Amino acid sequence: MPGKLFFVILITLVILSRVDAAQAQSTPTEDDVLFNADQLNYDQALGIVRASGNVEISTATRTLRARSVSYNEKTDTVTATGDVSILEPTGEVIFAEHVELTDGLRSGTIKSIRILLADRSRFAAADAIRRNGTITTLSHAVYSACNLCPKNPDRPPLWQIKAVEVVHNQTQQRIDYKDAFLEIYGIPIAYTPFFSHPDPTVKAKTGFLAPTYGSSTDLGLRVETPYYFRLSPSHDATITPIFTSKEGIVLGGQFREQTDTGKYVVNASITHPDERDGNNLKTGGKDIRGHIFTNGEFELNPTWRWGFNGRRTTDDTYLRRYDVSSDDSLTSNLYLEGYRGQQYVGVNAFAFQGLREDDDPGSTPLVMPQLEYSYVGLPGRRGDSVRIDASALSLYRSDGLDTRRLSLATSWRLPHTTRGGSVYTLTAKVRGDGYHVTSMPDAANTDLSDSGFRGRLLPMAALDWRMPFVRNAGTVRQVLEPVISAVVAPYGGNPTSIPNEDSQSFEFDDTNVLSPNRFPGLDRWEGGPRVNFGLKMAAYGLSGGYSTAMIGQSYRLKADSTFADRTGLESKRSDYVGRVTVSPSEYLDYVQRIRIDRDDFTIRRNEFDLAVGPDWLRLDLGYLSLSKELTANDFASREEIRMAAKYKMSTNWSTDAHSRRDLTAEGGSIAHGLGVTYQDECVVFSTRFERTFTQDRDVQPASSITFRVRLKGLG
Repeated sequence: MPGKLFFVILITLVILSRVDAAQAQSTPTEDDVLFNADQLNYDQALGIVRASGNVEISTATRTLRARSVSYNEKTDTVTATGDVSILEPTGEVIFAEHVELTDGLRSGTIKSIRILLADRSRFAAADAIRRNGTITTLSHAVYSACNLCPKNPDRPPLWQIKAVEVVHNQTQQRIDYKDAFLEIYGIPIAYTPFFSHPDPTVKAKTGFLAPTYGSSTDLGLRVETPYYFRLSPSHDATITPIFTSKEGIVLGGQFREQTDTGKYVVNASITHPDERDGNNLKTGGKDIRGHIFTNGEFELNPTWRWGFNGRRTTDDTYLRRYDVSSDDSLTSNLYLEGYRGQQYVGVNAFAFQGLREDDDPGSTPLVMPQLEYSYVGLPGRRGDSVRIDASALSLYRSDGLDTRRLSLATSWRLPHTTRGGSVYTLTAKVRGDGYHVTSMPDAANTDLSDSGFRGRLLPMAALDWRMPFVRNAGTVRQVLEPVISAVVAPYGGNPTSIPNEDSQSFEFDDTNVLSPNRFPGLDRWEGGPRVNFGLKMAAYGLSGGYSTAMIGQSYRLKADSTFADRTGLESKRSDYVGRVTVSPSEYLDYVQRIRIDRDDFTIRRNEFDLAVGPDWLRLDLGYLSLSKELTANDFASREEIRMAAKYKMSTNWSTDAHSRRDLTAEGGSIAHGLGVTYQDECVVFSTRFERTFTQDRDVQPASSITFRVRLKGLG
């Protein structure tokens, strides 16, 4: 009996797997089969092998389970009944009550079929035909990615597609429907004679993406219907026509490519609306408006890389009117840079486009080229190091001043720590700048201009001292660190014959109060002897929380007219500047920056940002207050508050809101927004309301509402 049973099992395995004597080898092959069953019978007269009770047949790529399995060697047919399941190599699972398969479980017919796809979406059908292990044709099928209601499983899902016939081609990775109906909670709402979408194994495939519907007071009804092109594994494109009832069609698009050395992206749009004048009135003509944003970066070799960032638009207000961007200036850049050891080389070109009404294109500069070189030497035996910085700049305007600048600086730095814990840093620096200017306005008479060469030599020495005091108090480490920096430099260095191109934007704050030179660029230089001093405090917890604070001030021997009035540095004593940071845990982050008048201690600048709450309920609050002396126009103070919140109401529902408001007497709301999102295993629905109060030529205060629905599993 044992010999006969062994013979029956051996015959079964041979028939099912079409193996030969090579299967006796120790190394498994693609044709190997694992077989398990509670009972096994072989009818030699009929040529039928029957297995029953927890039957499992596994090949290298598929696994079949059933209560009963029989094999007919005359018809080469495997028949499985009772709780049949077939695990496919793609991760799909086929369930059925009755299955007849041939060709090594690859082809056959299936009754009462259900299919669980790799993304957890599912099919159900009365019957199906399987061919070559890759094509499954289902009759009278239903498809959905939604789970059934646990309390009422007979209730229709949120959405489902019913079709007379469905063909799933695993080789082409697509699912085709014939005579298909889309149902919402069992109610048909749409019909199509043919419909197709990629199967879950596809990461990207050509086809329509989820559309966006909406309406706004300035553009009218709005529909976005993006279409995605899968051009190759390395590049793709998306074309997005935007249909508006008031402004016609806006054609947008994006192209992306990943190359062997880098990647680049191009975003662009174009439209042909009615032409409008500066008062937002139609002129009767037509206009062409659009934009292009592009960026890319590529490696030439381990040392060198190059890239670009292009941002241009046809006119000042297009980006804001069509909700592309809220920027009021655009910067385009082409660069080449290299890193090797302690050296850096950069070559840049810049072009700017101002979008404010008072921006003058003629006075907007073109920077080409900007050359930079830096070398930082390795520390010597005493810890000292040398640094060399060189730069060259050519700046052109179509109307007005042109500037060429050449700069060379070298510095020497020596740190030293005493046994008592004091940390000293001695720095010596000298910089030489040479300029050639064309059509530079005369400082005394703007109707006159000057051209020619001019230069300067700028030496400076600084000695920094700091002494950190550290104390452990339970689980908290406390740090107290006084800082003093003495700087010696000659007065002057900023003659009126030298233009100021890169140091116009200046703000005295906690980031530069201890710096030897507080100007951000090279065109302005801080001269004269001075002392900068401050106090830093910090507390660090073992759990990762921390709090820091600092306050600082600067004192110089005499006032320096280099700094404009009310900048905080125009007198011998500067204003006080400080910063507080509190982050005891991941649920709270608070940063406040402040500037206090040196004489009457009034607050001249106050800014804070607060983020509080866990991920499911997060609140962000920001506030900014500037006295009238610090604003750009010098006539009005500025006070603004901004708020944002995110609330996950449940597993599926979440909402977010934001608001920004000008708190000055003549201010008001700047922008408000509210969004609601529902997301589950089969659908994503979002709606958003936005209200903006910006007014600039054809950009008027507007309200908009948008809706977007994406059915998961449909590509």
